[in-house]
Amino acid sequence: MDLKEQISQLEADLQELSSLLEKAERKRVQDLLKQEQKKVEKELATKRQQQQQQARKDADPSAASKAAYTVKITSYAWDQSEKFVKIYLDLKDVHKISSENVEVEFTERSFSVLIKDLNGKNHQMTVLNLLHPINEKDSYKKVKTDILLIMLKKETTKKWECLTAVEKRSKEKDSKPSMDENADPSDGLMSMLKKIYEDGDDEMKRTINKAWTESQDKKKRGEDLMDF
Repeated sequence: MDLKEQISQLEADLQELSSLLEKAERKRVQDLLKQEQKKVEKELATKRQQQQQQARKDADPSAASKAAYTVKITSYAWDQSEKFVKIYLDLKDVHKISSENVEVEFTERSFSVLIKDLNGKNHQMTVLNLLHPINEKDSYKKVKTDILLIMLKKETTKKWECLTAVEKRSKEKDSKPSMDENADPSDGLMSMLKKIYEDGDDEMKRTINKAWTESQDKKKRGEDLMDF
């Protein structure tokens, strides 16, 4: 039953209560009818107010988003395929609001998100300085149950190490080996190779393993010649 029909039913109830009140002769019955009449009048006033609010919202759909306050989206997950970088935003009930309330804009090295009037709030997120350029025309959004998926179309099939250039610089800074004058230089090299091995892909790990094996074989052959 929609709001208009609820109001119509309450008006009919109120009219019948008034008719019964006019016919009632006993005080107790009159008091009971008056109590019910006040109760229906209060409910009717509430429904009419809701109807007016709905009418204002229909007349100006942006009114709700203007009134709501904005919160920043700080939590997200991402992964990638050969052609796309995928951003996952966990937003409860996002699939229930109008698609017009979900805005995503792309540039070559950034994207921004604005979700209007989701559970009484606007949700906003901006990511700048993407690690590599994207094709803004072929990037798009997809709304799923409680999830907003943002598809960033890669300009090349190159694998992304991080989402942004800032993250990459921070990672490189953290991975630089500390210089100790009294330390064995080979220790620093081994630490760096270990770090590269742990962070590398399967191809990188195979390359390091092969180089290590060849190095050990050469070392062993050299020791054998010295013993001879």
